[in-house]
Amino acid sequence: MADHLLIFARHPALGLVKTRLAHTVGEEEALRVYEELLHHTRTAADGVAATKTLWLAGEPPMGPTFFADWRGYGQRPQPTGELGERMHHAFEAAFAEGASRVVIIGTDCPELSSADLEQAFAHLASHDVVVGPALDGGYYLLGMTTLVADFFRGKAWSTDSVLTDTLADANRLGLRLGQLPPLSDVDTASDLLAWQSRRA
Repeated sequence: MADHLLIFARHPALGLVKTRLAHTVGEEEALRVYEELLHHTRTAADGVAATKTLWLAGEPPMGPTFFADWRGYGQRPQPTGELGERMHHAFEAAFAEGASRVVIIGTDCPELSSADLEQAFAHLASHDVVVGPALDGGYYLLGMTTLVADFFRGKAWSTDSVLTDTLADANRLGLRLGQLPPLSDVDTASDLLAWQSRRA
């Protein structure tokens, strides 16, 4: 399939996920929230026709993993290195497998929908790059039609400059850019409260 959806996730384990959130709500609640976000991400991804690959960080547990029933999803371990290096590797692998449109997402965005993912792939029919801006200054989605190595270099990952620097790269390189509506990630207790309030 020409469309590839890459999902960067982490094996859910107590004390190793949502560490910023855990400082406030505790490790058990942070793990519960992360597993809920994983379920939500799968629901959104299930609605999209694409080759889907989970790129998993962390040590897999002994025995069946949380992702054992994610049928139809390829699973690969994330390589070592900073986030940019790991994403570059995942995009490179997808294009090497014959993809013509590749989109990557994480698992932190509880309001991401199948429609958002479909819109991202639709943008790539007429744009070189698509970005889903996150309200914290990063992005919840990045997609492209060819590998743009500059997107993965010289970024202060997990800071509020990532989106601005990525858009600057696209402008400097003369790339046609599509953007999705901005959405919120859940990284902190205030993010969690805001999400719960919107759901209520």
